[in-house]
Amino acid sequence: MNTEDHKIHIIGAGISGLIAAKVLEDHGYLPVVIEASDRVGGRVKTDLINGYQLDHGFQVLLTAYPAAQKYLDFKALDLQRFVPGAAIFKSGKQTVIGDPLRDFSLLFSTLFSGIGTLEDKLNILKLNKRLKNKALSDIFSEKEKTTLAYLQDVGFSDEMIQQFFKPFFSGIFLEPDLETSSRMFEFVYKMFGEGYAALPKTGIEAIPKQLAQNLKTTIFKFNSPVASVKDQEITLKNGEKLKTDFTIVATEASGLIQNLSKQAIAWKSCDTLYFETSKRIIKKPLIGLIADTDALINNIFYHTSLETGQTPEKELLSVTIVKNHDLSDTELIARVRKELQQFCDIDSCIFLKQFKISRALPRLDHVQYEMLPSETRLTSTIFLAGDTQLNGSLNAAMIAGERAALGVIQTLNSVRQ
Repeated sequence: MNTEDHKIHIIGAGISGLIAAKVLEDHGYLPVVIEASDRVGGRVKTDLINGYQLDHGFQVLLTAYPAAQKYLDFKALDLQRFVPGAAIFKSGKQTVIGDPLRDFSLLFSTLFSGIGTLEDKLNILKLNKRLKNKALSDIFSEKEKTTLAYLQDVGFSDEMIQQFFKPFFSGIFLEPDLETSSRMFEFVYKMFGEGYAALPKTGIEAIPKQLAQNLKTTIFKFNSPVASVKDQEITLKNGEKLKTDFTIVATEASGLIQNLSKQAIAWKSCDTLYFETSKRIIKKPLIGLIADTDALINNIFYHTSLETGQTPEKELLSVTIVKNHDLSDTELIARVRKELQQFCDIDSCIFLKQFKISRALPRLDHVQYEMLPSETRLTSTIFLAGDTQLNGSLNAAMIAGERAALGVIQTLNSVRQ
Protein backbone atom coordinates (compact mmCIF):
# COMPACT_ATOMS: atom_id res chain seq x y z
CA MET A 1 0.00 0.00 0.00
CA ASN A 2 1.45 3.37 -1.03
CA THR A 3 1.70 6.23 1.49
CA GLU A 4 -0.87 8.30 -0.41
CA ASP A 5 -3.43 5.49 -0.16
CA HIS A 6 -3.75 5.86 3.64
CA LYS A 7 -6.69 7.97 4.82
CA ILE A 8 -5.35 10.28 7.52
CA HIS A 9 -7.61 12.99 8.90
CA ILE A 10 -6.60 15.94 11.07
CA ILE A 11 -9.32 17.64 13.10
CA GLY A 12 -8.60 21.33 13.52
CA ALA A 13 -6.79 23.74 11.18
CA GLY A 14 -5.02 25.61 13.96
CA ILE A 15 -1.25 25.81 14.29
CA SER A 16 -0.90 22.26 15.60
CA GLY A 17 -3.06 20.72 12.89
CA LEU A 18 -1.21 22.61 10.15
CA ILE A 19 2.17 21.42 11.42
CA ALA A 20 0.86 17.84 11.58
CA ALA A 21 -0.24 18.16 7.95
CA LYS A 22 3.17 19.51 6.95
CA VAL A 23 5.02 16.61 8.59
CA LEU A 24 2.70 14.06 6.97
CA GLU A 25 3.12 15.69 3.56
CA ASP A 26 6.91 15.65 3.96
CA HIS A 27 6.69 11.88 4.47
CA GLY A 28 4.57 11.32 1.37
CA TYR A 29 1.08 11.18 2.92
CA LEU A 30 -2.02 13.08 1.75
CA PRO A 31 -3.85 14.26 4.87
CA VAL A 32 -7.34 15.75 5.02
CA VAL A 33 -7.86 18.62 7.48
CA ILE A 34 -11.38 19.02 8.89
CA GLU A 35 -12.06 22.50 10.25
CA ALA A 36 -15.23 23.80 11.94
CA SER A 37 -14.74 27.41 10.82
CA ASP A 38 -14.30 28.97 7.39
CA ARG A 39 -10.50 29.38 7.51
CA VAL A 40 -7.25 28.18 9.04
CA GLY A 41 -5.78 29.57 12.27
CA GLY A 42 -7.80 28.27 15.19
CA ARG A 43 -7.13 30.77 17.97
CA VAL A 44 -4.62 32.63 15.79
CA LYS A 45 -6.73 34.91 13.62
CA THR A 46 -6.94 38.53 12.44
CA ASP A 47 -10.00 40.50 11.32
CA LEU A 48 -9.93 43.64 9.16
CA ILE A 49 -12.29 46.30 10.49
CA ASN A 50 -12.40 49.96 9.43
CA GLY A 51 -8.93 49.64 7.93
CA TYR A 52 -7.39 48.17 11.09
CA GLN A 53 -5.92 44.71 11.74
CA LEU A 54 -7.59 43.26 14.83
CA ASP A 55 -5.96 40.10 16.11
CA HIS A 56 -8.23 37.78 18.09
CA GLY A 57 -6.70 38.80 21.40
CA PHE A 58 -3.33 40.44 21.96
CA GLN A 59 -0.87 37.86 20.67
CA VAL A 60 2.83 38.00 19.81
CA LEU A 61 5.38 35.67 18.27
CA LEU A 62 8.57 35.10 20.25
CA THR A 63 11.26 34.75 17.61
CA ALA A 64 13.41 32.54 19.86
CA TYR A 65 10.83 29.74 19.85
CA PRO A 66 12.77 26.76 18.44
CA ALA A 67 9.75 25.28 16.66
CA ALA A 68 8.86 28.64 15.12
CA GLN A 69 12.40 28.95 13.78
CA LYS A 70 12.05 25.48 12.29
CA TYR A 71 8.68 25.87 10.60
CA LEU A 72 8.22 29.57 9.84
CA ASP A 73 9.85 31.86 7.29
CA PHE A 74 10.37 34.95 9.44
CA LYS A 75 11.50 37.08 6.51
CA ALA A 76 8.36 36.30 4.50
CA LEU A 77 6.21 37.16 7.54
CA ASP A 78 7.84 40.63 7.56
CA LEU A 79 8.07 40.59 11.35
CA GLN A 80 7.79 43.89 13.18
CA ARG A 81 9.70 43.89 16.46
CA PHE A 82 8.56 45.24 19.79
CA VAL A 83 11.07 47.29 21.76
CA PRO A 84 12.36 45.05 24.62
CA GLY A 85 10.75 46.86 27.52
CA ALA A 86 7.48 48.20 28.85
CA ALA A 87 5.69 51.45 29.64
CA ILE A 88 4.39 51.18 33.18
CA PHE A 89 1.41 53.26 34.29
CA LYS A 90 1.18 53.92 38.02
CA SER A 91 -0.89 56.63 39.70
CA GLY A 92 -1.45 58.32 36.37
CA LYS A 93 2.25 58.52 35.49
CA GLN A 94 4.06 56.67 32.69
CA THR A 95 7.52 55.20 33.25
CA VAL A 96 9.50 53.36 30.57
CA ILE A 97 11.82 50.53 31.52
CA GLY A 98 13.63 47.98 29.38
CA ASP A 99 16.81 46.19 28.56
CA PRO A 100 19.42 48.88 27.70
CA LEU A 101 21.87 46.18 26.59
CA ARG A 102 19.51 45.43 23.70
CA ASP A 103 18.15 48.94 23.11
CA PHE A 104 20.46 51.71 24.32
CA SER A 105 17.69 54.31 24.13
CA LEU A 106 16.14 52.68 27.21
CA LEU A 107 19.22 53.24 29.38
CA PHE A 108 18.37 56.49 31.14
CA SER A 109 14.65 55.89 31.50
CA THR A 110 15.38 52.52 33.07
CA LEU A 111 18.12 53.80 35.38
CA PHE A 112 15.92 56.62 36.66
CA SER A 113 12.57 54.86 36.52
CA GLY A 114 12.20 54.55 40.28
CA ILE A 115 10.70 51.09 39.75
CA GLY A 116 12.43 48.39 41.73
CA THR A 117 15.38 48.61 44.06
CA LEU A 118 19.06 48.28 43.26
CA GLU A 119 18.79 44.70 44.51
CA ASP A 120 15.94 44.10 42.03
CA LYS A 121 18.13 45.27 39.16
CA LEU A 122 20.97 43.00 40.31
CA ASN A 123 18.52 40.10 40.59
CA ILE A 124 17.43 40.70 36.99
CA LEU A 125 21.05 40.53 35.82
CA LYS A 126 21.56 37.28 37.76
CA LEU A 127 18.32 35.82 36.40
CA ASN A 128 19.27 36.77 32.83
CA LYS A 129 22.63 35.04 33.17
CA ARG A 130 21.25 31.92 34.82
CA LEU A 131 18.49 31.35 32.28
CA LYS A 132 20.72 32.13 29.33
CA ASN A 133 22.89 29.17 30.33
CA LYS A 134 20.00 26.87 31.26
CA ALA A 135 18.86 24.24 28.76
CA LEU A 136 15.13 23.95 27.98
CA SER A 137 15.21 20.33 29.14
CA ASP A 138 16.53 21.47 32.51
CA ILE A 139 13.85 24.16 32.81
CA PHE A 140 11.07 21.63 32.27
CA SER A 141 12.54 19.09 34.67
CA GLU A 142 12.60 21.55 37.59
CA LYS A 143 10.20 21.08 40.47
CA GLU A 144 7.18 23.26 39.80
CA LYS A 145 5.99 26.14 41.98
CA THR A 146 3.87 29.16 41.16
CA THR A 147 5.53 32.00 39.27
CA LEU A 148 4.74 34.30 42.19
CA ALA A 149 6.54 32.01 44.65
CA TYR A 150 9.45 31.73 42.22
CA LEU A 151 9.85 35.51 41.98
CA GLN A 152 9.66 35.85 45.74
CA ASP A 153 12.28 33.12 46.18
CA VAL A 154 14.60 34.89 43.73
CA GLY A 155 14.38 37.90 46.04
CA PHE A 156 12.42 40.43 44.02
CA SER A 157 10.71 43.14 46.05
CA ASP A 158 6.93 43.26 46.34
CA GLU A 159 7.03 46.56 44.44
CA MET A 160 8.93 45.04 41.50
CA ILE A 161 6.58 42.08 41.38
CA GLN A 162 3.47 44.24 41.57
CA GLN A 163 4.54 46.96 39.15
CA PHE A 164 6.34 44.93 36.50
CA PHE A 165 6.27 41.13 36.74
CA LYS A 166 2.60 40.82 37.64
CA PRO A 167 1.08 42.94 34.85
CA PHE A 168 3.64 41.78 32.27
CA PHE A 169 3.35 38.05 32.85
CA SER A 170 -0.36 38.17 33.68
CA GLY A 171 -0.81 39.40 30.12
CA ILE A 172 1.14 36.40 28.84
CA PHE A 173 -0.27 33.74 31.16
CA LEU A 174 -3.79 35.26 31.11
CA GLU A 175 -4.32 35.00 34.85
CA PRO A 176 -3.88 37.84 37.36
CA ASP A 177 -2.25 36.08 40.30
CA LEU A 178 0.86 34.48 38.70
CA GLU A 179 -0.31 30.99 39.63
CA THR A 180 1.19 29.63 36.39
CA SER A 181 4.03 27.11 36.69
CA SER A 182 7.51 28.48 37.29
CA ARG A 183 8.61 26.30 34.36
CA MET A 184 6.57 28.46 32.03
CA PHE A 185 8.01 31.62 33.58
CA GLU A 186 11.58 30.44 33.05
CA PHE A 187 10.80 29.29 29.51
CA VAL A 188 9.08 32.51 28.44
CA TYR A 189 11.65 34.71 30.19
CA LYS A 190 14.45 32.83 28.41
CA MET A 191 12.68 33.21 25.06
CA PHE A 192 12.32 36.97 25.58
CA GLY A 193 16.02 37.15 26.43
CA GLU A 194 17.16 35.21 23.36
CA GLY A 195 14.91 36.82 20.76
CA TYR A 196 12.23 39.42 20.29
CA ALA A 197 8.50 39.73 20.61
CA ALA A 198 7.18 40.45 17.13
CA LEU A 199 4.07 40.59 14.96
CA PRO A 200 3.78 39.85 11.26
CA LYS A 201 3.14 43.03 9.29
CA THR A 202 -0.33 41.83 8.25
CA GLY A 203 -1.33 40.53 11.70
CA ILE A 204 -0.97 37.32 13.67
CA GLU A 205 -3.06 35.30 11.19
CA ALA A 206 -0.19 35.58 8.71
CA ILE A 207 1.40 32.70 10.65
CA PRO A 208 -1.26 30.02 9.96
CA LYS A 209 -1.76 31.44 6.45
CA GLN A 210 1.93 30.86 5.70
CA LEU A 211 1.77 27.33 7.10
CA ALA A 212 -1.30 26.57 4.97
CA GLN A 213 0.26 28.04 1.82
CA ASN A 214 3.25 25.73 2.28
CA LEU A 215 0.96 22.69 2.08
CA LYS A 216 0.82 21.26 -1.44
CA THR A 217 -1.30 18.11 -1.30
CA THR A 218 -3.35 18.50 1.91
CA ILE A 219 -7.12 18.71 1.38
CA PHE A 220 -9.11 21.14 3.56
CA LYS A 221 -12.72 20.55 4.52
CA PHE A 222 -13.96 23.86 6.01
CA ASN A 223 -17.25 24.65 7.78
CA SER A 224 -17.33 21.01 8.95
CA PRO A 225 -17.69 20.79 12.74
CA VAL A 226 -17.06 17.30 14.11
CA ALA A 227 -19.54 15.60 16.43
CA SER A 228 -17.55 12.52 17.45
CA VAL A 229 -14.42 10.50 16.75
CA LYS A 230 -14.07 6.72 16.94
CA ASP A 231 -11.42 4.37 15.66
CA GLN A 232 -11.54 4.62 11.86
CA GLU A 233 -14.70 6.76 11.82
CA ILE A 234 -15.39 10.49 12.13
CA THR A 235 -18.95 11.77 12.42
CA LEU A 236 -19.63 15.36 11.43
CA LYS A 237 -22.36 17.42 13.08
CA ASN A 238 -24.37 17.30 9.85
CA GLY A 239 -24.53 13.51 10.22
CA GLU A 240 -21.94 12.70 7.55
CA LYS A 241 -19.64 9.81 8.47
CA LEU A 242 -16.06 9.69 7.22
CA LYS A 243 -14.04 6.49 7.08
CA THR A 244 -10.46 6.98 8.16
CA ASP A 245 -7.36 4.92 8.85
CA PHE A 246 -5.88 7.38 11.35
CA THR A 247 -7.14 10.54 13.04
CA ILE A 248 -5.12 13.32 14.65
CA VAL A 249 -7.27 15.43 16.95
CA ALA A 250 -5.62 18.86 16.99
CA THR A 251 -8.33 20.53 19.03
CA GLU A 252 -9.75 19.78 22.47
CA ALA A 253 -10.63 16.10 22.30
CA SER A 254 -12.80 15.67 25.40
CA GLY A 255 -16.03 16.62 23.61
CA LEU A 256 -15.31 14.37 20.63
CA ILE A 257 -14.08 11.11 22.11
CA GLN A 258 -16.34 9.20 24.47
CA ASN A 259 -13.75 7.88 26.93
CA LEU A 260 -12.32 11.41 27.35
CA SER A 261 -15.67 13.02 28.21
CA LYS A 262 -14.73 13.41 31.89
CA GLN A 263 -11.28 14.84 31.13
CA ALA A 264 -12.23 18.25 29.80
CA ILE A 265 -9.45 20.81 29.77
CA ALA A 266 -9.89 23.89 31.96
CA TRP A 267 -9.30 27.10 30.01
CA LYS A 268 -8.10 30.61 30.80
CA SER A 269 -10.21 33.38 29.33
CA CYS A 270 -9.64 37.04 28.59
CA ASP A 271 -11.27 40.08 27.01
CA THR A 272 -9.58 42.18 24.35
CA LEU A 273 -11.13 45.47 23.31
CA TYR A 274 -9.96 47.60 20.40
CA PHE A 275 -10.26 51.38 20.16
CA GLU A 276 -9.36 54.03 17.61
CA THR A 277 -7.51 57.01 19.10
CA SER A 278 -6.22 60.24 17.57
CA LYS A 279 -2.75 59.98 19.11
CA ARG A 280 -0.38 57.57 20.88
CA ILE A 281 0.67 58.21 24.44
CA ILE A 282 3.31 55.44 24.18
CA LYS A 283 5.63 56.61 21.43
CA LYS A 284 7.65 53.42 20.87
CA PRO A 285 6.33 49.89 20.18
CA LEU A 286 6.19 49.04 23.88
CA ILE A 287 3.52 47.16 25.76
CA GLY A 288 1.79 49.33 28.37
CA LEU A 289 1.32 47.79 31.82
CA ILE A 290 -1.29 49.05 34.30
CA ALA A 291 0.33 48.60 37.71
CA ASP A 292 -2.53 49.89 39.90
CA THR A 293 -3.94 46.95 41.85
CA ASP A 294 -7.56 48.14 41.60
CA ALA A 295 -7.45 48.44 37.80
CA LEU A 296 -9.41 45.95 35.71
CA ILE A 297 -7.21 46.63 32.67
CA ASN A 298 -4.01 44.58 32.62
CA ASN A 299 -2.16 45.86 29.55
CA ILE A 300 -2.52 48.05 26.47
CA PHE A 301 -0.73 48.25 23.14
CA TYR A 302 -0.78 50.57 20.15
CA HIS A 303 -0.70 48.21 17.17
CA THR A 304 -0.05 51.18 14.89
CA SER A 305 3.27 51.78 16.68
CA LEU A 306 4.40 48.89 14.45
CA GLU A 307 4.25 48.95 10.68
CA THR A 308 1.08 47.21 9.50
CA GLY A 309 -0.26 45.98 6.20
CA GLN A 310 -3.07 48.53 6.42
CA THR A 311 -2.55 52.30 6.39
CA PRO A 312 -5.08 53.67 8.89
CA GLU A 313 -5.37 57.40 9.43
CA LYS A 314 -5.43 57.18 13.21
CA GLU A 315 -4.07 54.90 15.95
CA LEU A 316 -5.23 51.41 16.97
CA LEU A 317 -5.20 50.62 20.69
CA SER A 318 -5.85 47.18 22.20
CA VAL A 319 -6.82 46.69 25.83
CA THR A 320 -6.46 43.30 27.51
CA ILE A 321 -8.33 42.18 30.63
CA VAL A 322 -7.43 38.97 32.42
CA LYS A 323 -9.28 39.46 35.72
CA ASN A 324 -12.67 37.80 36.16
CA HIS A 325 -15.62 40.17 36.07
CA ASP A 326 -19.40 40.02 35.72
CA LEU A 327 -19.85 43.19 33.67
CA SER A 328 -22.08 43.30 30.61
CA ASP A 329 -20.47 44.29 27.31
CA THR A 330 -21.77 47.83 27.66
CA GLU A 331 -20.60 48.10 31.27
CA LEU A 332 -17.17 46.69 30.38
CA ILE A 333 -16.63 49.20 27.57
CA ALA A 334 -17.62 52.04 29.92
CA ARG A 335 -15.30 50.73 32.66
CA VAL A 336 -12.39 50.43 30.23
CA ARG A 337 -12.92 53.97 28.92
CA LYS A 338 -12.93 55.28 32.49
CA GLU A 339 -9.75 53.40 33.41
CA LEU A 340 -7.94 54.50 30.24
CA GLN A 341 -8.65 58.09 31.28
CA GLN A 342 -7.88 57.51 34.96
CA PHE A 343 -4.65 55.51 34.70
CA CYS A 344 -3.26 56.42 31.27
CA ASP A 345 -4.73 59.84 30.46
CA ILE A 346 -6.25 58.41 27.28
CA ASP A 347 -9.54 59.98 26.23
CA SER A 348 -11.65 60.43 23.10
CA CYS A 349 -11.24 56.82 21.97
CA ILE A 350 -13.73 55.24 19.59
CA PHE A 351 -14.73 51.64 20.35
CA LEU A 352 -14.18 49.24 17.45
CA LYS A 353 -14.65 45.65 18.61
CA GLN A 354 -14.53 43.34 21.62
CA PHE A 355 -13.23 39.79 21.60
CA LYS A 356 -14.46 37.62 24.47
CA ILE A 357 -12.06 34.70 24.31
CA SER A 358 -13.32 31.89 26.54
CA ARG A 359 -10.63 29.42 25.43
CA ALA A 360 -7.53 31.57 25.21
CA LEU A 361 -4.97 29.27 26.88
CA PRO A 362 -5.24 25.83 28.48
CA ARG A 363 -4.97 25.79 32.28
CA LEU A 364 -2.41 23.03 32.84
CA ASP A 365 -0.98 21.88 36.15
CA HIS A 366 2.02 19.90 34.95
CA VAL A 367 3.59 21.57 31.95
CA GLN A 368 6.07 19.86 29.66
CA TYR A 369 8.23 20.99 26.76
CA GLU A 370 8.61 17.77 24.86
CA MET A 371 6.87 14.45 24.25
CA LEU A 372 7.60 11.27 22.34
CA PRO A 373 5.54 10.54 19.21
CA SER A 374 4.23 7.42 20.94
CA GLU A 375 2.89 9.54 23.80
CA THR A 376 0.43 11.25 21.44
CA ARG A 377 -1.31 7.95 20.76
CA LEU A 378 -4.72 7.56 22.44
CA THR A 379 -5.96 4.41 20.69
CA SER A 380 -4.64 2.27 17.87
CA THR A 381 -5.76 4.86 15.29
CA ILE A 382 -6.40 8.13 17.21
CA PHE A 383 -3.62 10.56 18.13
CA LEU A 384 -3.79 13.82 20.10
CA ALA A 385 -2.11 17.13 19.22
CA GLY A 386 -2.54 20.76 20.31
CA ASP A 387 -0.86 22.90 22.96
CA THR A 388 -3.06 21.19 25.58
CA GLN A 389 -0.65 18.25 25.40
CA LEU A 390 2.36 20.25 26.61
CA ASN A 391 2.03 23.93 27.57
CA GLY A 392 0.11 26.97 26.46
CA SER A 393 2.35 28.37 23.73
CA LEU A 394 2.67 28.56 19.96
CA ASN A 395 5.90 26.59 20.30
CA ALA A 396 4.10 23.77 22.13
CA ALA A 397 1.31 23.67 19.54
CA MET A 398 3.91 23.16 16.82
CA ILE A 399 5.81 20.46 18.72
CA ALA A 400 2.62 18.56 19.60
CA GLY A 401 1.45 18.65 15.97
CA GLU A 402 4.80 17.36 14.78
CA ARG A 403 4.90 14.58 17.37
CA ALA A 404 1.35 13.41 16.61
CA ALA A 405 2.15 13.17 12.90
CA LEU A 406 5.35 11.25 13.66
CA GLY A 407 3.31 8.97 15.92
CA VAL A 408 1.05 8.08 12.98
CA ILE A 409 4.05 7.56 10.70
CA GLN A 410 5.84 5.34 13.21
CA THR A 411 2.70 3.24 13.63
CA LEU A 412 2.39 2.79 9.87
CA ASN A 413 6.06 1.92 9.58
CA SER A 414 5.77 -0.73 12.31
CA VAL A 415 2.77 -2.31 10.51
CA ARG A 416 4.79 -2.60 7.30
CA GLN A 417 7.74 -4.33 9.01
